[in-house]
Amino acid sequence: MGLIGILAGLSLLIYLAFRGSSILLLAPIAGLIAAVFSGEPLLASWTQTFMRSAADFVAQFFPLFLLGAVFGKLMEDSGSVTAIADEMTRRLGTKRAILAVVLAGAIVTYGGVSLFVAFFVIAPMGMALFRAAGVPRRLMPAAIALGTSTFTMSAMPGTPSIQNAIPMPFFGTTPFAAPGLGIIASLIMLGFGMWWLKRREASARAAGEGFGRSDSTPEAAAEAATSNPIVRERTTTSQAFDPAEIHHSDEAKKVPSALLAFLPIIVVIVVNLLMSFAVLPRMDTSFLASPQWGGTTISAVGGVWSVMVALIAAIITVIAINFRSVPKLRATVTAGANASVLPILSVASLVGFGAIVAALPAFADVRDWVLNIGGGPLVSLAVATNILAALTGSASGGLTIALDSLGPTFMRIAGETGLDPALMHRVAVIGSGTLDSLPHNGAVVTLLAVCGVTHKEGYLDIVMAAVVGALIALATIIVLGTLVGSF
Repeated sequence: MGLIGILAGLSLLIYLAFRGSSILLLAPIAGLIAAVFSGEPLLASWTQTFMRSAADFVAQFFPLFLLGAVFGKLMEDSGSVTAIADEMTRRLGTKRAILAVVLAGAIVTYGGVSLFVAFFVIAPMGMALFRAAGVPRRLMPAAIALGTSTFTMSAMPGTPSIQNAIPMPFFGTTPFAAPGLGIIASLIMLGFGMWWLKRREASARAAGEGFGRSDSTPEAAAEAATSNPIVRERTTTSQAFDPAEIHHSDEAKKVPSALLAFLPIIVVIVVNLLMSFAVLPRMDTSFLASPQWGGTTISAVGGVWSVMVALIAAIITVIAINFRSVPKLRATVTAGANASVLPILSVASLVGFGAIVAALPAFADVRDWVLNIGGGPLVSLAVATNILAALTGSASGGLTIALDSLGPTFMRIAGETGLDPALMHRVAVIGSGTLDSLPHNGAVVTLLAVCGVTHKEGYLDIVMAAVVGALIALATIIVLGTLVGSF
């Protein structure tokens, strides 16, 4: 009966979330349905299991959601994201339109700009570029997804994405875990995705297909996406920015130079690197062992601290550069801060649902099945994060549920077998960013809406660029990690 309850709760969660119901209500209801089938006390399951786990997630990661959303809004309203996209367009031109869109998305998201902000700004640039180049509009969502939602989210060493931050408290790692393997995975994702998209472009040209319909402007499509309540509900479980806040401030009338636009992104990367390998290792952090500070260690909090300081430094930089040009700086910062609230509560609710399920006696059977999958602990970890990210439609939610329930077990296995936690970190993050891009994923729904493309027109190319390439990279990293370890 326990397994039936888990499946019933999960099915309800997936079905109603896909139809646009609020995950804030669905997650506890689904968790309580699972608890009923196992005969667990309902009120205790909600207040002692669900809420405590959700609160722990908020306590650990809200600073990253908050700072990331504020930074992304500042980069948008200052015109910095637009300046970077324009620079890619100018340098690469219409002959390499797909590559220009991919690299523009990769640069801004690796620099800490949230996905939705990247979608909203890059889609109009991409649409104009694709129209001028005669590249089918239907390929644009896949090009943007390749640049924003694959290697810069899960594989590139030091990426400030929330997915890369989640394993750090569990494994005691840094944002630069397994850098060599991360770079290899990034090259595979980028190479495979570009091969597929160029192949599709060539086929379209051979068939005489051009840009296609122009029944809506990119601005109109983006506006419709931001005001769609269903898109909003799906988006906030998969992205760290609430689309409802995108128009609650004004953009600068003049964009900065490309050099000044790139500077905050460079600051994120450099400060993150310095904090991880130069500053924090030299600090006396023995005070963290005191109960006053949670009885923790620097290995558990250092990774999050590094990203926090990097984002703070970048926020100061973008404000210093653009404080005269952003029309209403306070409104921009406020909109960014508000945009972080619903996403973290939505993901925390998914985590709370996972905590109820993990506490049920029937979950022991699920855990044993995962751990007994052939191929070793890396395969088991990859399968767990893949499945949970796919079911929840959220890379961050699925990853946290997997590590909350199985993280201590994998750390014990690592200690017994000599497996490097950095390798587990990279496998877990890449695994969470593969099957999360199923049709019900909020990022997919948002991206298609912003581009004015339907699932029928554009989803196959998203699968190939954002899912298949990531799966190939994941398999490669598992093989290399098993044979030669982490590097």
